Amino acid sequence: MSVNMSYRENIKLALQSIVSNRLRTFLTALIIAIGIMALIGVLTSIDAIQSSLTNSFSSMGSNSFNIRNRGVNVRIGDSGSQAKIFPSITYQDALDFKRNFDFNAVVSLSANVTWGATAKYQTTKTNPNIGVVGADENYIQTSGYKLADGRNLTAQDVENATGVVIIGQEVKNKLFKYNKNPIGEFISLGGERFTVVGLLESKGSSAGFGADKACFIPLSRGRAMMTRADPSYVITVMTTDPFKMDAAEGEAIATFRKIRTLNAKQSNDFEIIKSDAVAQILMQNLTYITAGAIVIAFITLLGASIGLMNIMLVSVTERTREIGVRKAIGATPTVIRKQFLMEAVVICVLGGVAGVVLGMLIGNLLALALGADFIVPWKWMLLGISVCVGVGMLSGYYPASKASRLDPVEALRYE
Repeated sequence: MSVNMSYRENIKLALQSIVSNRLRTFLTALIIAIGIMALIGVLTSIDAIQSSLTNSFSSMGSNSFNIRNRGVNVRIGDSGSQAKIFPSITYQDALDFKRNFDFNAVVSLSANVTWGATAKYQTTKTNPNIGVVGADENYIQTSGYKLADGRNLTAQDVENATGVVIIGQEVKNKLFKYNKNPIGEFISLGGERFTVVGLLESKGSSAGFGADKACFIPLSRGRAMMTRADPSYVITVMTTDPFKMDAAEGEAIATFRKIRTLNAKQSNDFEIIKSDAVAQILMQNLTYITAGAIVIAFITLLGASIGLMNIMLVSVTERTREIGVRKAIGATPTVIRKQFLMEAVVICVLGGVAGVVLGMLIGNLLALALGADFIVPWKWMLLGISVCVGVGMLSGYYPASKASRLDPVEALRYE
């Protein structure tokens, strides 16, 4: 036997030892696989969530922002702060802004009429959870919605308070069975009659804005249906050039401060909210989830490494005579150490590969549920395999050193 044994021979000996102790190897690799599966699964799931959020919020238009009387309030657990609430943006404020905003951008006005309406078509009706939004002719464009059929609201519809409505896919599916075309049909909302003139493309469950179960009516008609005494309107600005977002935002602030008659010393009494603000807040919170997942996975791997070290120590004891024979025919302590280290690393890599595959499948099941693309987390896969090699080296070093220090004479006499 050559003293300078190659790595290939070391791997061959490691595999022979693993095959001869199948149950022990399986249980050890299983512990490693569970830890890596938890790590890769959670990290892949988080990538899927981020991809879904990006797709959902980018559909709103990365080059748009809203002017509201309150900020975005997304709280996860006890984190986050309460959004400030400013005086309502009146209909006159909104109209003045649309008339006076001097920038190459599209401006739309809207207001939530209700999120508890019941839509009815003939004898079929929905649950009382339909959103009704009063909107102008630009709202569909600035909000990133697309029409699947029919037409958009027009300036004449808004000016004349026409009884027309654009409905979401879920409303259509509830009211119009057997693929009946809803365009031109009459439905009632809040006891008032509307003609369906448009059907939105589905936004999917990941969008989070309830567009699929919403109805959009002319803003002037929506104002007449509002029951609140002091409703607040939303102004949406969409620039034609994404690189001019900052300039548009600055001009919008100056224009609306003038409408609000604020002097130089007074702070803004309104909020500028970019279309991806909610996504950014959610993604920031995902970093804490990622950190927690990594900590839990590494704790699992720590337990697995302790188990592997114990098994390797048992293996050294069981193979004492074998070590003695190898030393007697010329194997150096370095060769013995490499063999046992290689054995520990191979067990970890086998478990790691299984964990990576299972974790990737679990993460992509969530991606499929969220409507995101199939994700191959190369960086997490490389991290998982690297961690496995590291765990194998750390947990195998002491048993390997112990084996390399055995006295060959005492080892040969060991029973």
